[in-house]
Amino acid sequence: MSTRRPKIEPAKGKLLVLLQGLGAVSTTVIAGVELARQRKALPTGSLAEMGKLRLGKRSEPDFRPIRKLVPLAKANEIEFAAWDIIGDDAYTAAAKAGVLTPEHLLAVRPFLKKIKPMPGVHDPKTVRRLDPDNVINPKLKKRDQVKVLRKNIRDAMKKAKATRAVSIMIMSTEVLQKPDKIHQSLAAFEAALDKSDPKITPTQLYAYACLREGVPFANGTPNMALQLPCFQELARETNTPVAGRDLKTGQTMMKTALAPAFKSRLLGVAGWYSTNILGNRDGEVLDDPEAFRSKEETKGGVLDSIFLPKEFPDLYGNVYHKVRINYYPPRGDEKEGWDNIDIFGWLGYKMQIKVDFLCRDSILAAPIVHDLALFLDLAKRAKWRGTQEWLGFYFKEPLAAPGAYPIHDLFVQQEKLHNTLRHLGGEKVLDHLGLDYFGDDLYAS
Repeated sequence: MSTRRPKIEPAKGKLLVLLQGLGAVSTTVIAGVELARQRKALPTGSLAEMGKLRLGKRSEPDFRPIRKLVPLAKANEIEFAAWDIIGDDAYTAAAKAGVLTPEHLLAVRPFLKKIKPMPGVHDPKTVRRLDPDNVINPKLKKRDQVKVLRKNIRDAMKKAKATRAVSIMIMSTEVLQKPDKIHQSLAAFEAALDKSDPKITPTQLYAYACLREGVPFANGTPNMALQLPCFQELARETNTPVAGRDLKTGQTMMKTALAPAFKSRLLGVAGWYSTNILGNRDGEVLDDPEAFRSKEETKGGVLDSIFLPKEFPDLYGNVYHKVRINYYPPRGDEKEGWDNIDIFGWLGYKMQIKVDFLCRDSILAAPIVHDLALFLDLAKRAKWRGTQEWLGFYFKEPLAAPGAYPIHDLFVQQEKLHNTLRHLGGEKVLDHLGLDYFGDDLYAS
């Protein structure tokens, strides 16, 4: 990515946020934005709305709200539309999800009632635990399904009177898929699309439709799409920013905060056991072992790029890492993530750390979706395209620059995000070296 200062187009007009999936996370995002607009709740957890960045020296600090540093879409300029294979309107879906209190639901009921999902793409071979009632005709060829999706985008933008759009994928987890030869180039993928190749998943159809329309796309699921060469090529060809995959919310957020702490002090790790229980629609889908394998891949891959076991074999060369997710209906959206970590220190003496995170999955995910929508729109107006590595802060499996390994360390990701925003705001990035505070006093006479 060029280091020159980008010229950012102003955020004029309405921004349409297109959501693949209108379940617990999506309805919580939509309700949260409306509640904040009504000044009935704070958008807690949103860096875009509540974050501040330090500019300049610590001795003369200037803490600037991010909204004043870079031109972001305003809250009253955001509109929503969604696809879902379940036909419930946003209010009904939110009530079924059970995330929001009755008071919050009542306050946004008229607004949510107006949002009805467009029929979604469904392949029973990729998502097997749901009973859909709102699907695009499955007899259509995949190329024709893409045409329907592209028309949906244009129609939704026209209805919302939006000048631009972004899209966030937060639908159900698909069964694990491995890259195929059809994914190795855009030409190969489009040839397979014309043949309705069964290896093309619903996620890939949504991603293709959005990128062809020039709509920035973030993959908040473990589903395989944007990391494939064909989609990287398409994003560059259409000058469209992309980010993903799999939102980093509860247990993995804690993992990418704790692991850097151990690494910074060179404490060894023998094993890390993680288990989760949750009872929402996501949990029901993940009860399918093949769908869980997709999630296991993104949750399980975060430690190696932090620990660098090849460089530190004595400390991290033999870490036993186990991840489990269990569907437990009584828990609903209130997920519990439990970790047991076996570490060792000076002279090999053993220690343990146990973490029990009783979290609310959609409450943690909602501000991430909101921030991604605003920041992807910002990237598009800055004329950036392809992988937005600076947004890796929000993902379990962040996309990386070609030839580079992905960054998983939460604090390195945060600094990259902060410095990118400083750069976009025309301000000096911070390196924290700090020599300019001391001058000649630092050196012995």
